[in-house]
Order: sequence, then structure tokens, then C-alpha cells
Amino acid sequence: MGFFGSSGRKKRQRERVEPSLFGSNREVRGAGRRRRRRSLFRGLASLMFTFALWAVILAGAGFGYVWYTLDQKGLFQVPAREPGIMLLTSNGDVLAERGAFFGDEVRVDELPAYVSQAVIAIEDRRFRSHFGVDPMGLVRAAIENAKAGRVVQGGSTLTQQLAKNLFLKPERTMSRKAQEAVLALWLEQNFSKDEIIQLYLNRVYFGAGATGIEKAAQKFFGKSARDVTLTEAAILAAVLKAPSDYNPVNHPDAASARAAVVLQEMVEAGFITSEEAMSAISNPVDIKPSDYVPATQYIVDYAGEILPQFVAKYDESIVVWTTIDGESQAHAERALRDRLNEEGTKLGASQGSLVMLDTSGAIKAMVGGKSYAKSQFNRVTKAKRQPGSAFKPFVYLAALEQGYSPTSTEIDGPIRIGDWEPENYRQQYMGPVTLTKALALSLNTVAARLVMKVTPEAVISVAHRLGIRSELVNNASISLGTSEVTLLELTSSFVPFANGGTPVEPYLISRITTRSGQTLYERNGSGLGQAITSFDLGALNHMMRAVVTEGTARRAQFGEFEIAGKTGTSQDYRDAWFIGYTSYLVTGVWVGNDDNSPTKKITGGSIPTAIWKDVMEPAHSGLMAMPLPGDRDYQDDGYDPMAENYGYETQETAQRDEEPRGFFESLFGSSKKKERRQEKKSTNFGSNYNSVKDRSTNR
Repeated sequence: MGFFGSSGRKKRQRERVEPSLFGSNREVRGAGRRRRRRSLFRGLASLMFTFALWAVILAGAGFGYVWYTLDQKGLFQVPAREPGIMLLTSNGDVLAERGAFFGDEVRVDELPAYVSQAVIAIEDRRFRSHFGVDPMGLVRAAIENAKAGRVVQGGSTLTQQLAKNLFLKPERTMSRKAQEAVLALWLEQNFSKDEIIQLYLNRVYFGAGATGIEKAAQKFFGKSARDVTLTEAAILAAVLKAPSDYNPVNHPDAASARAAVVLQEMVEAGFITSEEAMSAISNPVDIKPSDYVPATQYIVDYAGEILPQFVAKYDESIVVWTTIDGESQAHAERALRDRLNEEGTKLGASQGSLVMLDTSGAIKAMVGGKSYAKSQFNRVTKAKRQPGSAFKPFVYLAALEQGYSPTSTEIDGPIRIGDWEPENYRQQYMGPVTLTKALALSLNTVAARLVMKVTPEAVISVAHRLGIRSELVNNASISLGTSEVTLLELTSSFVPFANGGTPVEPYLISRITTRSGQTLYERNGSGLGQAITSFDLGALNHMMRAVVTEGTARRAQFGEFEIAGKTGTSQDYRDAWFIGYTSYLVTGVWVGNDDNSPTKKITGGSIPTAIWKDVMEPAHSGLMAMPLPGDRDYQDDGYDPMAENYGYETQETAQRDEEPRGFFESLFGSSKKKERRQEKKSTNFGSNYNSVKDRSTNR
């Protein structure tokens, strides 16, 4: 029994032990696995912590390094805008502004709320909540780009974009992105959100040459950014993505489509309601024509070119007082544009220019071309063209200085000078004519004969003395204006005919001050000295007056004013001119084509004279009619060198010789008029004229 009892105990022991042994192996193996998993997790966590720690350390070091390098470069300050220039007319009205005269051109609190909201909605919806860099925005952009397989969304905030525009070059490098982020953080720490969006709106580029929202609104809509509608604000915000592609002038459909996206984003951001968005979409925007830019821009450019002569450097905004008359400038721009559109198109003339001066040489109006937007080339100051017969006054003045008079007679007939055979308009000839009639009718053969008798050198001397600066060819063809000149120099050389015989230096700027009122420059000088005697001036003005009363410029006459001038037409009708004047103003007009192609027989007495009258008549409103300067006793002087040289006498000379004289005059053959003529001849301005340079004061 004991045997069996012993065997039973052993069996029970085995039975008890076996389950125990089996259960312990499973638990041990499970515990091992758990320990290995915990060890793996602890290792990974430790590795990640170490990696994160080093990442933070490296990021901090990188941040510090970038901050240090930026600080060393002095970039932690918002760069001041370039000093602006404000141009004023002669009566103090604002003519134009260049740059930011008053710093930022618009303040954000001056704009409708939807202007900044439109930009925020489409460019950086979380602008008001992030700290300069938007991690959520970066993640969202990365996801969208991954879905599209290309870059369709950027992660830069408005603050980062501003940092790039203010401080950095447009490079696509990691270092630049790091600098951009650091600078964005600095901006957020030093400026409020409103200040940041204001800086952004005033510094961002909207395309079409417009930097800043104010210039963009003026460019696209012809109004201030303060006055734009919701639709216009959406278009301005739409442009920012790609200024060239979404330019509302050149690509209106693309701009409208993008603006609709902006409006939808504004709805989703809670800035406007769906009804407001639909109303904005349904109301089309009036985009101003891209080819309209005021002609005053020619003046702004010219002022910019000559400004360094007076003020080399300036650290603050300056005020430039010009000589421009605002009303005359407006009339000039409109007259030139309208006449070219109405008459120039059908007569083959695509361009024109105009300049008006007073008798001191002050430029009162300047239009350098038909459209500044299409061509910024200033045809008043830079285009050199053949003046044609508009050059003849210098020939006739040279003749007067050598003893001729308005009643002197010359032969109008075919002439050959070497290989050159000048011809009259329509090849018609009149035979013997007075110089007055020859100039009034612009007879080419008479001018050619005169230049050969007084010499081309004498004519060149007169032209240079009166203000022509261009080189002139020394041959007979100079009588017909074959040497090229600018409209400004030709017009200014006519000023002595209107002011009593004193040449002038044409000028645009009369005074320059800083914004705070400090005077930097003020024109102050006695001008140039006398260059024409009163006797010769009176004779020339009598002849030039006949051009208007009975010659080629009859279209120019208005009111009771004494008007004189000279038309000009170059070979093959390529250039048409009229330079005319009163005792108050001198205005020159040119019409033609930039490529020097012929017009359809436009003469100086047609479109140029009509433009001249359109501008000069209103400019004389309210002025008293005054005679032109010069001695008026020339008419009865029948002295004629031609009669002495060629043995014939004019009718005027014969009649004078038959008139009864006093005893002493009969005995000695003298007269007061002849004495006066001899006295006049003894004054040779061609040899003793001395220029007195304009003395300007720089302060």
C-alpha cells in the first residue's frame, strides 16, 4: 500500500509540478518580450530626445549666427524710403511727385478695411495670429505641394514677404530663407500688425512700374487707394501673386478671375458676406487705358536730368519750384493730342512736341510727345530734326545787320549754287520781291541768294549768338535749315525777337528747398546781354509779323495781339514746324514721325500752327495787346544794297529820291534816316557781342 501510496504521491507531485513548470516558461518569455520592448522604446525616446536636443542647440546656434550676421550688416532697422521730390508749378500747385515725399504714401487707417483684408485673405489668412513665421502654414503648404506634385502654395507669411522686400535680395537659397525668418521675427517684435501691413502695402510691387498700393491704384483705376471699391481692392490683392500675369490693364480676364478667388477667400475668412462678394463680382471695374500718362511726366524726367546741376545730394525730401504754368501745360497736352488724333492720322503724322517759354526763358509748358506711356523720349529736348524754313530768320537778320532792309528787293527765280538747285514750294517763282514778302511767303531761292551774299559764316554767327547750340554746316544749304536742331534750342533762339533782343538760357527750375524749408538753390542772375539792335529788331519783327498777317502762318492770328513767327517744312515733308511769339510768350511746335518718314504734305502752316493757336490764345486771356519790340522807323528807309550792287533801284527807292528835301539835305545829300542807318550799321553785334553767363546761386 505504501508502494502504491508512494507512487501516488509522486504522481501528484509530477502533476503539480508539470503545470507549474509549463506556466513559468510562458510568463518568462512574455516578460522578456516586454522588457525588450520597453528597452527599445526607451532607446528610441532617448535617441529622439538627443536628436531634438541637438536640433534645438543647432537651431539656436544657427539662429544666433544669422542674427549676429544680420546685426553686423546693420539690417535690424527698416530702411528709410528714398527721399522724395515734389514738383510745383509756378503758382505753387503740385505738378508731380516722385518717390515718397511724406514717407509711406498711405496709412492703413486711411484705407477702407477691405483693402488690407483682401491682401490678408489671399496671402496670409493667419496674419493676425502668428508670430512672423507660421508653422501651420508651412505644413499646409507642404501637403498641398505634395498633392499637386509641384509648388502650388507658398508658406511665407506677409511678414516674411515684407522682410524679403525690405532687406534681402531675391535669391532662392536656404540661407536667405533663414535670414527671412529671423528678420520676420524681428519685425513682429518691433512693430504692430497694423504697422507691418502698412509697410507691406506701401513697399510691395504691383507691376506696371507701380510700387506701393497708392501708385497701383492710380495706375490701374485713376484714383487714390483711399477711394477704391471692394472689387478694385480684390483686383489689387489679386495682382500680387504674379504682377505681369494678372495686370488688369493687359490681362483683364485673368485679373477678374483671380479677384473672384480673393473675394471667396474673404468670405471664408469672415471679412465679407457672400452677398457682398457676389455684388462685387457682378460690378465690372473701369480700368483706365494703359497709354494714358500725363505729359507732365516729360517735365518730371527733364527735371530729374538737370537736378544734379543744382543739388548733387540730398538726404531728405525736396521741393522743386518749376516755371510751369499749370493751365498752359494742360492746354498744350490736350491740343497736341487732339490735333494729332483728328488731323495727324489722316495726314501721316504720328508724333509731335511743344514747348512754351516766356520772354525770360522760363519754360511755361512742355509736351515731349503724343503719349508718354508709349514713348518716354522727349522730343523737345532730345530730338534733333531739320528746321527747314523756320531757320530763315537768322538768314534775314544777318542780312539786316549788313545793311538790308525789309523793303530791299531780291530776285525770286531759279538758282544753282554748285550742284545744289534750291526750289520753291510748288516750283513757282515771283521775280523781284521785297525781303518782307520773301520771308512771309518763305521763298527758298531768295534765302539761298541772301546767304551767299551775307556768307554762311555770318548766318551761323547770328544763330549761335541767339541761342542755337548745335553744330551748323557751313554751306549755302543752311539757308533752308538743313542742320539739325532741337525744338527747345530753336524756340529759345526766337525769344530775343520777343524780349527786345536779349538771348536767354531756357530754364525749368527757379527754386529748390528741403521739405523743412531750407533753400538749396534759387535762380538769381542778370541773364545774357543785348544781341540785336533796336533798329534791326524792329525791321525783323516787321517782316516776321507779315508771315502771320499775309504769309504762311495766317492761321495763327487771334485777337488784337501782334503775332510774329516762322513756319518750316523740311525736305519731303518729313518735319513741320511753327515757332511763333507775342511780346509775352514764345511757343514752338513740331509735327512729324519718329522714323523720319514723310508725312502727307503737312506744312508748318497747317497742324503745327493750329496747335500753336490752341495753346497761345487761352494763355493770353486777360492780357493787354502789346506791340512787338524794336524801332519802328525802318519802314520808310529805302536803302537797298541790291540797287547799289546790281544797278537797279526799287520803286520805294525811286519814290524816296523824288521827294523834296531841305536846303542842307539837297546840298550835302544827307538825311536823318541815312544817318540813323549808318549809326545802326556801325554797331556790329556779330563781332563785339559778349555773353554774360547766367549767375545762379547754390546755397
